[in-house]
Amino acid sequence: MANKITPRKEDYSKWYNEIVVQADLAENSAVRGCMVIKPYGYAIWEKMQNELDKMFKETGHENAYFPLFVPKSLFEAEEKNAEGFAKECAVVTHYRLKNDGNNKGKLIVDPNAKLEEELIVRPTSEAVIWNTYKSWIQSYRDLPILINQWANVVRWEMRTRLFLRTAEFLWQEGHTAHTTKQEALDEAKLMNKIYANFVENFMSIPVIQGTKSLSERFAGAEETFCIEALMQDGKALQAGTSHFLGQNFAKAFDVKFASKNGGLEYVWATSWGVSTRLIGALIMTHSDDNGLVLPPNLAPYQVVIVPIYRGEEQMKEVLKVAEKIKSELINNNIRVKLDNRDNFKPGFKFNEYELKGVPLRIAIGPKDIENRNVEVARRDDFSKNIVSQNELPKYIKNQLIDIQKTLFDRAKKFQKDNITTVDSFEDFKDVLNKKGGFILAHWDGTEVTENAIKNETKATIRCIPLENKKETGACVYSGKPSKGRVFFAKAY
Repeated sequence: MANKITPRKEDYSKWYNEIVVQADLAENSAVRGCMVIKPYGYAIWEKMQNELDKMFKETGHENAYFPLFVPKSLFEAEEKNAEGFAKECAVVTHYRLKNDGNNKGKLIVDPNAKLEEELIVRPTSEAVIWNTYKSWIQSYRDLPILINQWANVVRWEMRTRLFLRTAEFLWQEGHTAHTTKQEALDEAKLMNKIYANFVENFMSIPVIQGTKSLSERFAGAEETFCIEALMQDGKALQAGTSHFLGQNFAKAFDVKFASKNGGLEYVWATSWGVSTRLIGALIMTHSDDNGLVLPPNLAPYQVVIVPIYRGEEQMKEVLKVAEKIKSELINNNIRVKLDNRDNFKPGFKFNEYELKGVPLRIAIGPKDIENRNVEVARRDDFSKNIVSQNELPKYIKNQLIDIQKTLFDRAKKFQKDNITTVDSFEDFKDVLNKKGGFILAHWDGTEVTENAIKNETKATIRCIPLENKKETGACVYSGKPSKGRVFFAKAY
């Protein structure tokens, strides 16, 4: 029995939501716009966390933790940052509730418990962190500071979708301080490369690296580097950003250091982050109409073993061999689940793990034990092969490597097939409406033109590619001179 999921071509948004819920990744909570990440979904996030954390620490970064609440006066200190996030802020004004006096258990805000200063629930942590750095930094000897924190943030979104856009979400945010502009710029570029490396090699999602236009930059940044991915519906998704903040936050919070020549200078800063929206990217890049498809590197378990038997005698015999296979695979550093539940039939289990995107499934029954082999099925292409039990660990390892590569190659081909170069605005609109994907077009570099295109088509400049060819031409919209092409797309 096939899994009942709305086909992508019929309703892409519904398809996505059904996969999130039916694959047991997350669900909506009692709090509007917030989600409950279920164990299977959180296990995927943990895989992401573990790999990224290792990459951060290998490049000299350390983890710390800063408060959830930001005093309003600190939040306002860097004006562009405050203005950029103001509309998304949740604000704490009181610290106590009291009984309403009717003895019915209802609580009201105690008007006598008003905070002396309102607190912002962090939408991002630059303000509270830079206020902290002021006491940490006195001399060039204290620099660089390379800090990351794993945290939750709140951005009061009105239109939400599980993983992609929620009022509260999980992420990591790096915040670094440096003695020179070049060192900070190098840091911002390095972190963007780390994100690209992680998303491409660990998640099997190809990305385009670039910088944001002025209007799309992080509030308070002088330059925003980004990685952009393309989803199966032809829309782009910003998968990660790394910001060169210049000296803006250092000046806002008066963070100076004594330089080697004895003078006082403002420090240079970066911030960078990725969030649980990467799980949304994972779903929309690889999954199909049968459910979730997971790259082996990210799968909570890479192999599931489904025993097939009739009666207790066969069950004992099959489970004994299945346990042995499980142990052999674990000894080969393969993540395995043996589903020995006796209240579900094999067919039900096959559908369940297909829906959950487990890369490989091993089926073993009495005949397999007799022949000393098993059936191995791949989730990505539904192929099946009979494999000798003696060859199984090596075969499984090779298959996992191949699945990881196959998923990337498939997504890379989709990306390549959906990058279209245009030279006229009519072609721009035609491609956007009929095909979607990334559109490479000349842009005159002005915010006026960028906004005009956005208002007319809902397409935005996703990035100015780092590998931008020096190619003079005419802007696709205004006809004015252009120094190179940029990537446009509709986006999440």
